[in-house]
Amino acid sequence: MTTSAWVVEHPAPVTSAPMRLLERTTPLPGPYELLLRVRACGVCRTDLHLAEGDLAPRRPRCTPGHQVVGEVTAAGAAVQDLQIGDRVGAAWLAGTCGRCRYCREGQENLCPDSRYTGWDIHGGFADHMLVDSRFAYRLPEGWSDEDTAPLLCAGIIGYRALQRADLPPGGRLGIYGFGASAHLTAQLAIAQGADVHVVTRSPDAQRLALELGAVTAGADAPPQPLDSAILFAPAGSLVPPALEALDRGGTLAIAGIHLSAIPPLDYDRHLFQERTVRSVTANTREDGRAFLAAAARLRPTVRVTRYPMVRADQALVDLSAGRVTGVAVLVPR
Repeated sequence: MTTSAWVVEHPAPVTSAPMRLLERTTPLPGPYELLLRVRACGVCRTDLHLAEGDLAPRRPRCTPGHQVVGEVTAAGAAVQDLQIGDRVGAAWLAGTCGRCRYCREGQENLCPDSRYTGWDIHGGFADHMLVDSRFAYRLPEGWSDEDTAPLLCAGIIGYRALQRADLPPGGRLGIYGFGASAHLTAQLAIAQGADVHVVTRSPDAQRLALELGAVTAGADAPPQPLDSAILFAPAGSLVPPALEALDRGGTLAIAGIHLSAIPPLDYDRHLFQERTVRSVTANTREDGRAFLAAAARLRPTVRVTRYPMVRADQALVDLSAGRVTGVAVLVPR
């Protein structure tokens, strides 16, 4: 049996076709693994960074994709709580050592031996993929596969970024960039009573932000000092203005795995008055479970643009060009 899968052949700008669709032998699951038939896979900006080489490949000809909704078609002998036919999710964090002090202290996302879907192991830009059952998620009922897939990275990472931003109850939150993760995170914050101010140059994203309940959305600085901010856009040039927009004691969380160079900071303008900058490094499984529970309760709107799996390369081109509003999701051909 063979599986169609996209691989990053030679990292390069997506307009120069760095990915290739090929056939390979469908893998067999190990003791703790599940073989999934991919039913939907979200397209993340991290996939774009991998294809273009902003993130150095960790595995030659790796298959991207880490927001995967799949059906279990085979299970290893040691799998106990999942079975053939179950619908499960595979996310970015694919494995950890389970022994280091970070794993023991509930910070498994900082494990030095952590592994990631679509970077260390083959991901969901394929017909089938393997996932460690201990890192798979049970999924909320009543959602389509396409609407569920973005929850598994865009949602989970946005949830962690919101925690890292230390948003006070009823506070003012700035969101810089308004793509897949941001449009879900904004809805979480609004449900908590926050005033959300979105900074994005895209007119379509501005309209979506206002539709979802943002107080303001535009290309200029927020009209009020912010208690917290999250930078989703991978642009280091936005760090100084985001810090400058914070009120005293405010926190900026930087949510991306890749960020362009940050310009020099001025201590008085950007950091004084106890402003804080934090990075976001992947997520823990507890983050994933907590977010999926919140999503099942709040039912956020998921704005999806569908692409057939055979057009995954075009989805990345459109994402790079800013032509995707919300989340691009791959579905079987």
